[in-house]
Amino acid sequence: MTNSTEAPKPQNTKKNKKKGATLDTFYGAKIQNTEQIEEDIQENSPKSSKGNRNSPQTHEEFESERTKKMEALWEEKWEMMQKKFTHLQNQFDQTVKENQALKQELIKQSQNTKKLEENIKYLTDKVIDLENRGRRENLRIIGLPEKPEINTKLDMVIQDIIKENCPEILEQGGNTSTDRAHRTPSTLNPQKTTPRNVIAKFQSYQTKEKILQEARKRQFRYKGMPIRVTQDLASSTLNDRKAWNMIFRKARELGLQPRISYPAKLTIYFQGKYGHS
Repeated sequence: MTNSTEAPKPQNTKKNKKKGATLDTFYGAKIQNTEQIEEDIQENSPKSSKGNRNSPQTHEEFESERTKKMEALWEEKWEMMQKKFTHLQNQFDQTVKENQALKQELIKQSQNTKKLEENIKYLTDKVIDLENRGRRENLRIIGLPEKPEINTKLDMVIQDIIKENCPEILEQGGNTSTDRAHRTPSTLNPQKTTPRNVIAKFQSYQTKEKILQEARKRQFRYKGMPIRVTQDLASSTLNDRKAWNMIFRKARELGLQPRISYPAKLTIYFQGKYGHS
């Protein structure tokens, strides 16, 4: 009696696939895997057998069902994509509106800033002008030696300068008295070799103007030492005038007649005409 062994069962070569697999689609939406659907359809497809006319499902019915499932799948895909697109379009439109609002606000703020800058400049100019007008009786003396015997009697030194450089003002009986005179800055910097300027406030504006006119005509001196006498102005105006120094010197070297008028305007006399900056 021969022993018979059972024939090995044929292995299922078909890969096991997890049912309900999903497919990541547009912006995270999940739909059923098309491969899984096709697999399910194939499992339910009619088996061809000769002479078997009682098949539970005809081939035409199978194809129709398959087509419907695929159409349903892609309709679901398309609907999800449309929803996502509509959502993104709404977000984009909202962002555009917000950007337009921000742009309008920036334009408004820029206009306000420009107006503020114009107002600040206007007010700054007014303050500088008021300061300059408050100094209209003042003269600035540059180059007067820094000595104790001078610093302690500046009022008398100024009278000596007038006698030495424009005695005709005294002869005409002009009021050359000063209300006060002082060095500026008030503290001496030992690291500087040039003497500090002297500011003198005259009682008479007319006398101060006559002295200034004479100082523009010729070099003033104090006991033989050259000094300069100019109009006392606000520091910002003085800085604006200093910006013309190089052009002013060049114009003089060329034989022209430059002058700086109030507050810091350069005028050059050339060929019988005045040119303004």
